[in-house]
Amino acid sequence: MHMIIDKISILYFKNIEEAELSFSLKMNCFFGDNGMGKTNLLDALYYLSFTKNYTNLSDSQLITHDRDFAVLQGYYTGGDQVEEIYCGIKRKQKKTFKRNKKEYERLSEHIGLIPLVMISPADIELIRGGSDERRKFADMLICQYDKEYMHALIHYNKALQQRNALLKINPVQRNMDEVFELWEDQMAVAGRMIYDKRKAFVESFRPLFQEYYRMISNPNETVDLIYESHQEKRSLTESLREKRERDKMLGFTSIGVHKDDFHFLLDEYLIRKIGSQGQNKTYLIALKLAQFSMLVRQGSSVPILLLDDLFDKLDAKRVQQIIRLVSQPDFGQIFITDTNRKYLDEILSGMQHNYKLFYVEKGQIHESDPFTTHR
Repeated sequence: MHMIIDKISILYFKNIEEAELSFSLKMNCFFGDNGMGKTNLLDALYYLSFTKNYTNLSDSQLITHDRDFAVLQGYYTGGDQVEEIYCGIKRKQKKTFKRNKKEYERLSEHIGLIPLVMISPADIELIRGGSDERRKFADMLICQYDKEYMHALIHYNKALQQRNALLKINPVQRNMDEVFELWEDQMAVAGRMIYDKRKAFVESFRPLFQEYYRMISNPNETVDLIYESHQEKRSLTESLREKRERDKMLGFTSIGVHKDDFHFLLDEYLIRKIGSQGQNKTYLIALKLAQFSMLVRQGSSVPILLLDDLFDKLDAKRVQQIIRLVSQPDFGQIFITDTNRKYLDEILSGMQHNYKLFYVEKGQIHESDPFTTHR
């Protein structure tokens, strides 16, 4: 099944003051200069899938300057399913998220309803950034198809917060060890499930990722993704007990699945140390296309694919290969942005599918005829 967004209504979201747009069920292209709002439109689509924006800005930062609220409304179809997703954001207030006019009790209930994969220049943080960026990538992917994993993460993080709070106080009361053990045991149970599921995820994900890299790049280069966790060597319960006194001095929990990492390798070296800009971008695109395939294999509806500034730092050959790939019937609805119309026109002229072209200027989004020239 393909999940499609038919139309979106946007009010005061970032620099988009107001927009009502209807989309092609296959290819939607947005062009315009940098800073005009193309990425903001993709971020609105991302928000409707994940209840937060792509780069982890706070909700108040998403509201147009000098406004008090923002509203996003998306209308989706998938098979016989019709979904209306509403989000209202107010400054210094809890956001409202509704599915078919009924408010969610927990935002986590929404994750996975509208699968989506975004490829963005911000993804470079997966390579350059700390382990938390790579964990977030894996966690968001697994959570879209595995509710048990998401609940284990929530339980683990709650127990971790409690243990960290205990570490910061000067324990005068007796039986403090028992309280520590209570939270450590909860961390260990949830942590074991997270570890097992991350391990199984990497085993399924690696061959997909490696195949995509081969398809869009130099077949002589080899890439890999290695999962590293303290739990490979010993149980989390033992590690937490052993580190407790040290953690009291540090004031935080220094070991656990919240410290795991995923190592991104190119020719057996960390890609952040040896990768060129083109290799880094190809690596990230292969990761995201594998994410797409993984969701489909796990029984999810075909995700919506967002390609932000895809052509930057890639040679024409790789671009053509990627576009050829995503234009295949296995892929569903696609949103693509670029500053240069040349690539977009070339893509659209070779496409058999229906498409729409939009011109974006200063937060205003206009549907455009492919043959109209914009300055």
